[in-house]
Amino acid sequence: FSQNDTMNLLYESESFAVMHVLANETGETPPVSQAPTLERHGFEIVDKRSGKEVYLDGSWAEMFQMHIQAWQQNTPTQEEVEDTLERYTGLAQQPVVVH
Repeated sequence: FSQNDTMNLLYESESFAVMHVLANETGETPPVSQAPTLERHGFEIVDKRSGKEVYLDGSWAEMFQMHIQAWQQNTPTQEEVEDTLERYTGLAQQPVVVH
């Protein structure tokens, strides 16, 4: 992530952490001479039990955003939230490495 990225913690439990990543949140327009940068908006889900993380962007992020909106309306149980998060982290192939 660049220095301009903003990460907002959306959810945290003993098993999972979910961050919303907003790229290039400076509000500045790059100079015309500078090549445009691709903004990355997405969600990072960390499964603390397995040490795996997955970054969702594009259509995956849109689908996950729909889950969040549904949760805001229906207030799921922690088990329901974590069952959904577990399905997404099943996509992850790489364990998190702490430096």
